[in-house]
Amino acid sequence: MASRLPSAPPGISGFTYVRPLGTGGFADVFLFEQNLPRRPVAVKVMLEDVVDESLLRMFNAEADVMARLSAHPSILTIYEASISADGRPYIVMEYCPTSLTNRYRREVIPVAEVLQLGVKIGSALETAHRAGLLHRDIKPSNILVTTFGSPVLSDFGIAAAISERPSADEVFAMSVPWSAPEIVDERVAGSVAAEVWGLGATLYSLLAGRSPFERAGSGQNTRDQLKSRIRKAAYTPIERADVPARLEQVLARSMSRDPAQRHASAAELAHELQLVQHELGMPHTPMEVAGDAWATAGAAVDFADDRSRGPVRPSVAYESRRPARATRAPERRPDEGTILAGAEPARGLSTGVKIALLAGGGVLLAAGGALTTLLLVGGIG
Repeated sequence: MASRLPSAPPGISGFTYVRPLGTGGFADVFLFEQNLPRRPVAVKVMLEDVVDESLLRMFNAEADVMARLSAHPSILTIYEASISADGRPYIVMEYCPTSLTNRYRREVIPVAEVLQLGVKIGSALETAHRAGLLHRDIKPSNILVTTFGSPVLSDFGIAAAISERPSADEVFAMSVPWSAPEIVDERVAGSVAAEVWGLGATLYSLLAGRSPFERAGSGQNTRDQLKSRIRKAAYTPIERADVPARLEQVLARSMSRDPAQRHASAAELAHELQLVQHELGMPHTPMEVAGDAWATAGAAVDFADDRSRGPVRPSVAYESRRPARATRAPERRPDEGTILAGAEPARGLSTGVKIALLAGGGVLLAAGGALTTLLLVGGIG
């Protein structure tokens, strides 16, 4: 079934639209060019007809989580987030020209590249975990490749806080082929152990050319069939002569049915991948993990924030020295449309354009005597 067409690109001051990049269930991604400084950027914008409190919470959390973590070299960088001219929340991010979405199905990815990627993404996950955050959707399509060829973890749209107690309104979201058994059974919504599984399953896919419990050349790969195999967690060796037995052991442990039998942390998994590099005579990929001082700095991400956070027109109260003058209701010509209560037309504008400043920070534009646009730029806090 063909995917839907992308929505209209958002109007964002200081950015020039180029072309669409992709569509999703709740948001679209577009390529823009930032005018100053000049650079290509990816803009993720929510669909106009799906914005509600729950999705605003997720969108705000994604922006805040990325802002907290994007200093890490293996996590996608965020530049800004706000509300577009048409009222849709958006995030401006680093533009990555490629991803691993389907590459592993088209070509054989070298073992050395997969090991390097595993250490880098493992370092990124460990940094997120030390900050008390879970990604919850580790899979090949959420690993992008920067212009310089470095893998970065993206799409924190269903990120959550690490918590020992699941909340009553916890969201169970999963990408089944790479989800752990406890996620598939909805026993937990996310955990460090489940993230270890997700990374192991992703590395397996990059080496095997298919997801771990997918049967090659078979039509028996429905969602329910994959869930059934994941629950059993019977590891199938990768059929590649260049994949060493030691690497198979590492991946099999990361995808153990029992979470307690997996690596205790993403850092431990990344370290074992380094040991495989050592045994193969490859250069060690350094682990880049933030220290404890960084992890405890700053305010925690508020996953309950469902406010529509965007630009607010600042106002400063001051006492005027001018004598007070009587005010009267503004006159209205028949062709001007209705002037909203509390509006006062601005003076001195050319080309027949009039601006009325509305209570709460709105701006009412009238061009050539006809009402054309209502742009709310304040009061959305």
